[in-house]
Amino acid sequence: MREIYFAGGCFWGMQKYFSLVRGVTATEVGYANGPEGATTYEQVCADSGHAEVVRVQYDPAVAPLSFLIDLFFAAIDPTAVNHQGPDYGIQYRTGIYWVDAGDATVVCLALDALQRRTPRRVVVEAEPLRVFISAEDRHQDYLEKNPGGACHLGPRDFDRARDARPTSAGKPDNAELRARLTKLQYAVTQESATEPPFSGEYDKHFEPGIYVDVVSGQPLFTSADKYDSGCGWPAFAKPLAGALSEHVDMSLGRIRTEVRSTGADSHLGHVFEDGPADRGGLRYCINSAALRFVPAAQLEAEGYGEYQGLV
Repeated sequence: MREIYFAGGCFWGMQKYFSLVRGVTATEVGYANGPEGATTYEQVCADSGHAEVVRVQYDPAVAPLSFLIDLFFAAIDPTAVNHQGPDYGIQYRTGIYWVDAGDATVVCLALDALQRRTPRRVVVEAEPLRVFISAEDRHQDYLEKNPGGACHLGPRDFDRARDARPTSAGKPDNAELRARLTKLQYAVTQESATEPPFSGEYDKHFEPGIYVDVVSGQPLFTSADKYDSGCGWPAFAKPLAGALSEHVDMSLGRIRTEVRSTGADSHLGHVFEDGPADRGGLRYCINSAALRFVPAAQLEAEGYGEYQGLV
């Protein structure tokens, strides 16, 4: 799972808005990028300098960051300074705050595109998250607890969020991929390149955990099925059920079987029939650059708790 923080006016409505989006797994409201230390709603309303924000935890395989940003833009007036709807004050400024440096380019590219199609100056902040203080319990899921509560977002906004789908489900757009992936990761997953043998991060890696698609976060393999084949690339006896698709590859003038992820259609590597006989006889030869490893101790925290018993 990944996370991003949106400031879009009153956080009651923004939390409900994003909680309805398919692929969003958790939301939390709070106060961001003001002074550190304990902060109350009353202090924020007295111009403490914080912005009211919603923390959005999401599955990029279902809801890419660029898709969430587009939904955010649809819910705000990006040219309004320190207010949205009827609410005025510095806490109601608009902004996008990231915790992963790789998200910065995605955010800035989206804002540049928004400015090109907006006659007035766009004033949405774009910066790393420096401070986040969770809001009091009474503000969490406020509109669920108080359906009649006043908010600058309404039923049409919530319907938009509920019905929205990315243009390419499971795969971020190309701009986001180029911003987030290294050159090698992009070349392997998007252009079917192959990393040099014995050079990959996971070739000799045998820590308990799972390996997920570096593009989408989709679980692909477990450490229990990894073995040292001596081929120079990570080798697995089998993938997780439904994780891979197979394709005929004639790129070297001979028939090979390419394997790709089913979620984001990332090129991963190839499968060969020279694996350990006692483990099914297959060798899934995979590029390290196509993978991200999630240690067993982090599975629950990253939303992969269901795989704990498989590693």
